[in-house]
Parts: sequence; C-alpha cells; structure tokens
Amino acid sequence: MKKKLLVGLLVLAIAGFMCTFSSTTVFAAKKFVSIASGWVVGVYYPLAGAISNIAHKNLPDIKITVESSGASVANAKLIASGDADMAILQNDIAFYALQGVKPMFDKPVANIRGITSLYQEHCQIQARKDAKINSVKDLKGKRVCVGPLGSGTEQNAMQILEAYGMKFDDFAKVERLTATESSDYLKDGRIDAAFYSVGVGAAGLLDTATTVDCVIVPVDGSQRDALMKKYPFFTKAVVPKGAYKGIEQDVPTVAVMAILVARAEMEEAMAYQITKAIFDNLKDIERAHAKGKELTLESALTGMSVPLHPGAEKFFKEKGIKK
Repeated sequence: MKKKLLVGLLVLAIAGFMCTFSSTTVFAAKKFVSIASGWVVGVYYPLAGAISNIAHKNLPDIKITVESSGASVANAKLIASGDADMAILQNDIAFYALQGVKPMFDKPVANIRGITSLYQEHCQIQARKDAKINSVKDLKGKRVCVGPLGSGTEQNAMQILEAYGMKFDDFAKVERLTATESSDYLKDGRIDAAFYSVGVGAAGLLDTATTVDCVIVPVDGSQRDALMKKYPFFTKAVVPKGAYKGIEQDVPTVAVMAILVARAEMEEAMAYQITKAIFDNLKDIERAHAKGKELTLESALTGMSVPLHPGAEKFFKEKGIKK
C-alpha cells in the first residue's frame, strides 16, 4: 500500500514537473519581433500596426511590436544594426541601402531582404495657396520642408529638384520636419510648402488642407520624363481630384513603392509565417488605411528592389508568384 502511494506521488510529481517545464518551454518559445515604421500620422505606422495585430490574432508564438521612426533611410540602418527585425521603407532607398550608395549609407546594408511590396507612395508637394506656387520652379526663394534628415522624402525632394535644375540652396529656408511638424508649420504660415513621399490621403496632408487653402504642385512634362529615366524606381502617378480639400482636378506627379523588408537573419519559418498571415488577412490591412487596398498577391512583388527573404520566397512560390 505504501509502495503504491509512493509510486502515485512520484507520478504526480513528474507530471507537475512536466507541466511546469512545458509551460516554461512555451513561454520561452515566444518570438519577439520589432518593426520600424515611420511617422505616426503617415501610412507606414497604421499598416505596421495592422501587421502586428494580425500576428497577435493568428501567430500566438510571435509578438510584433511597432516602432515609430525617421522613415526610409533610418529604417534601413535599423535593419543593418539589428535594432529592428522588420521595416517599411521606399523601394529606391532599399536598393540604395543594399548597394551602400553614399552619402545615405557608409557601407552596404547587406542583410536587407524583401517580404512584400505594399503600395504606391506618391511624391506630393503641398503648398499654401497664398504662396502662389504653381510649379516646382516656383519653390525658388520659398521656405520649404524637405522631410526629416535621412528620410526617403528628403532624397526624393533632392531628385525632383535636380530634374528642374534646382537644389536646396535655391530655397529661402530649408526645414527638416516630420509630417506632423510640417502640417503645423504650413498651417501657421512658417513655411510655404512641404515635400512628402507618402500615400495619398495621409493624415498630415488632409489636416493641413482642411485648415488652410492648399495646392498640390505638379511634377510633369519633360522634367518628369528625365527624372524617371535617371531614377527608374519612379513611376508616373496622379493625385486624384478630391483627394484633399480644394484639389479640383487630377495632379500629375511621380511615385515610388513602399515595401516591407526583414533582416536576412530572421528564421525562414518565421518569415514564411508572417508573410502567409499577412496575405491570409488582407482585410485587416485594408481596414488599417485606404492604401492597404493596394496590396494584393498579384502586386506583391511589384517594384521589389532587394532579394526576397527565403521565407517570403517560399510562400510566393507556393502561390505561383515569381519575382
């Protein structure tokens, strides 16, 4: 009898130990992933948030945290340093990062890998109507925000100005501000115009347009053709009429692609799970922001400017999608 009791207690003890060990193992197995996004009032941040929510609901072993950042160039550097596991950035900046193009990058970001293209990012120049800026050339002598230092917006601003034979030195004043700050400065009259590389309908531009009379400055004609020839990442785009208050006709411009990337060091299985979860839950991406509607399987590799992560590549091969 005592022997049976002893055996029973031993079995219970082993069972308890196994339960404790099992729960500890499950807890330890949880993977934490950080994703660098961009301005809180931009498009990157809500889309990154949607990806985080998708992981929370569908990938119990993966927790994705969203970090606000200085956008494209800064995000590529976070991938290089390992301070971010994933990031959203422009396709042109991702390519420059991979190649180590100076002065943006001191050395190549060799570990940047593609997960999926997300949406078209329009290069938009929003100007106060009372500043009388009807063309890019009219920016000469004006107070202009060119985006945060090291951002994709700043790079695109330089490239657009180059096509018009201009530089930042042609401005009366150059400001390097976030989208929120740009909006505040435009509304207060502290600047005359601001460059944005962001999806149409971004909160900062909407907010400004509802407060003061604004225009979107066109990028078109031979200058646009020259820009696209030198920088093939650019594509023709249009800011549609009605996109912002006071915009009564389509405005021609250029665009790049926003893409989701990851560190090459990310486990293949994890990259596969995240990619699959995104495309299994596209409605969640659409609900996060109107630009999310542009993400489809068919467009997933459009403008992908860096090598795919093996995990993402595996998913797309299963779906019959090739780069």
